[in-house]
Amino acid sequence: MITFTKIRESLASYRNRLIIIGVGITIGCFSLIFTAKIAQNLREKEKSNMTLWSYAMGRIGETNSNDPLVLYIIDSQRIPFIMTDEMGRVEVSNMIPDKVLNHPDLRNKMLIRLSSKNDPLEINAWNGRRYMLFYGNSRLLKTLIYFPYVQILVIAMFVTFGFITFHSSKQDEQNRVWIGLAKETAHQLGTPISSLLGWLEYLKTQNIEPYVVDEMNKDLTRLMKVADRFSKIGSETSLQAANINEVVGGSIMYFRTRVPRNVTLSYNGLAIAPVQAMVNAALFEWVIENLLKNALDAIQGQGSIDVTISNDNDWVFVDVKDTGKGIAKANFARIFEPGFTTKTRGWGLGLSLSRRIIEEYHRGKIGVLESEIGKGTIIRVAVRRTVA
Repeated sequence: MITFTKIRESLASYRNRLIIIGVGITIGCFSLIFTAKIAQNLREKEKSNMTLWSYAMGRIGETNSNDPLVLYIIDSQRIPFIMTDEMGRVEVSNMIPDKVLNHPDLRNKMLIRLSSKNDPLEINAWNGRRYMLFYGNSRLLKTLIYFPYVQILVIAMFVTFGFITFHSSKQDEQNRVWIGLAKETAHQLGTPISSLLGWLEYLKTQNIEPYVVDEMNKDLTRLMKVADRFSKIGSETSLQAANINEVVGGSIMYFRTRVPRNVTLSYNGLAIAPVQAMVNAALFEWVIENLLKNALDAIQGQGSIDVTISNDNDWVFVDVKDTGKGIAKANFARIFEPGFTTKTRGWGLGLSLSRRIIEEYHRGKIGVLESEIGKGTIIRVAVRRTVA
């Protein structure tokens, strides 16, 4: 039995999953900020090192090989650079291929590329000569610069995967709740139905007008059919070839004796050739009845409802047309969402349930074919045709 405790547990499960996803995103954001900070610090350190290196090169002529600055020059060779004289000739280079240095166009492109990475440094040598130092980024800095993009990609994949998993699990939880409610409803209806069957048999022995007992029997049969429909939700549903004209006609005949006098209910199915389709008759009738109820609500006690059957080589179409208030185009898809309703009463589950029956159980289609505010709506159901 579905209880409020189980529903609360499901909601708590959703919150826990959301918290996990939120924690993951937060950690990822902190990691991005931290990595970006490290990259910026390393960039500033390399700039400082290259500035010191350029100073060392400026006075290299008055130093010896044991000078700490000269030793630092050797240690700094992990950064690609080109040092040119005033005429643009290469004096010193590091980690630059010879084919680039020996080709003027490639060398100029490399100088432009290095300049885009870091501002060139001017070197004023001890002997009065002037040099320009063009340098790029070390491999470590390049790794740190591009690492945040890798992190963003990983975070995006994590969020996407988390959302898909969360949505899937949430959908599964909802499905279990729906199925449990449906089966519990069928179970709860069983007791009063059994009691009413006994009372009906008793009434048949009393001096009561036969048509009254007959109408009560029809409504009780109807109630039994409703309980049977609820019991089928979530179970393996068998589809069988059926005459769609008769299946839809049964719902039409039931409603004709129960619609208001100012409502006209027409149906073409009994006047055309029979059309076969693979359906579960009980569930398909439920869909048609939901559409008829919605049409009755739309016309508000006065107007017409026209149900038509048509087909092509592959599909059988059932159109339910009303002269009601119509549906805004923005709501064409929303009307099939659970809980969406424009009525003051009801839970907005009829069309949602109808879509599930048609699309999931029958592998068919259902949707708004046409609608205009103030003029009416046509909702179409399509199922695969069976060729006799």
